[in-house]
Amino acid sequence: MPSDAVLYQAAALCLTYPDEDLIARLPLLRQAAPQLRAFTDHAALTPPEELAAHYVQVFGLGDRHSLYLSRWYDGDARRRGMSPARFTDVYRRHGLECSGEELPDFLPAVLEFTARTGDSILLTAYRGGLERLRMRLTGYGTPYAGVLDAVCATLPTAYTGRPS
Repeated sequence: MPSDAVLYQAAALCLTYPDEDLIARLPLLRQAAPQLRAFTDHAALTPPEELAAHYVQVFGLGDRHSLYLSRWYDGDARRRGMSPARFTDVYRRHGLECSGEELPDFLPAVLEFTARTGDSILLTAYRGGLERLRMRLTGYGTPYAGVLDAVCATLPTAYTGRPS
């Protein structure tokens, strides 16, 4: 069984826009993270343009399936102002900086941070939001639900704090 770090890194790649790089890595992801096999097999069998269109359909339209974790905790945009700063502070405590390509609460970035540092505080603190996203993806019938299933299965069932 692969370590959680390998799973988190593989899940981060699976939850980014499916470009040629992801397609090329699918055999490696399938082997390294068998928990993601349903997704990697689906992605390998789906034409790239169809896979990209599905990603946009699932994650690109509104907040219903948002990959921004503070959306699940803080709700509307007016209350989300401080959350990205909390993520940035946690990254900096580990000597890491955000690239600026995405907001620091973007789930693939959080998964990559967790894989690199072994610190699961952000995933654990936002477990409730991950579960809501997982349930919505399952209800939507997308293979991306399996990626969230695998990530959530590694986390403790309850967390009462908030990252500071």
